[in-house]
Amino acid sequence: MKYVSLSVQDGIAQVRLNRPDKLNALVLDTLDELISVARQLRRDRTVRAVVIAGEGPSFSAGLDIAGTLKSPGRIVRAFVPAPWRGTNKFQEACWAWRRLPVPVIAAVHGHCYGGGIQIALAADLRFATPDSKWSVLEGKWGIIPDMTGVRTLTEVVGVDVAKKLTMTAEQFSGAEAARLGLVTELSDEPVKAATAFAESLLAKSPDALAAAKRLIDGALTSSARRTFARERWEQVRLLRLPNTAILRRAVIKKEAPEFRPRARKMRLWP
Repeated sequence: MKYVSLSVQDGIAQVRLNRPDKLNALVLDTLDELISVARQLRRDRTVRAVVIAGEGPSFSAGLDIAGTLKSPGRIVRAFVPAPWRGTNKFQEACWAWRRLPVPVIAAVHGHCYGGGIQIALAADLRFATPDSKWSVLEGKWGIIPDMTGVRTLTEVVGVDVAKKLTMTAEQFSGAEAARLGLVTELSDEPVKAATAFAESLLAKSPDALAAAKRLIDGALTSSARRTFARERWEQVRLLRLPNTAILRRAVIKKEAPEFRPRARKMRLWP
């Protein structure tokens, strides 16, 4: 791959946007590679967490408009959604990370604009430097976020703040992003902090983490009654899985658990 790199060590996947000379600005090939990497990781049941960051001076300066417009035919095709997923290429490059059954942490420094902020929002948590630069930049060009950002931004900061950031396209710091709730934790070394957090999750059951992610994401669009039903289904399943017993024995014996690969996903929800 040319614009996205992947390495996995001790169950933690390190994903990097790798176009540093262009501030990791996104082209269509970047989107293809993001989707491909996410699907590869989804199939690997030994992966426990993912850290996404950018090489060079920035996380991502957003869409490379000039570079992308060189391929008008590909742009048209990229806008067409896949009927079995409900997302087009722009959207799936972000939403594919929401589909992963493991925690995804974005480590942000430098610019986080437009499509970059939408990738960061697709992660479960965001660690960022206080001086990182954020903007829902699409409004500057008379357009709107269209890489799932409308949904994820509204989930994270609420309706009024989402409208304000989208309508004004204002630039703000990582410190302000933390105040608004966009950033989970501030750090001068966000990759190091994100990796340390991912490592802390290695002591937790991978099946419980997957269930928690499914339930919390699903609760955002479900009724209370359906959420309660899903809680029951997930809990019954977890109580029967080997990793739950492995963790229980490890806690009692005060030793580090040695988990099996994450259980395969089953359609149990009503």
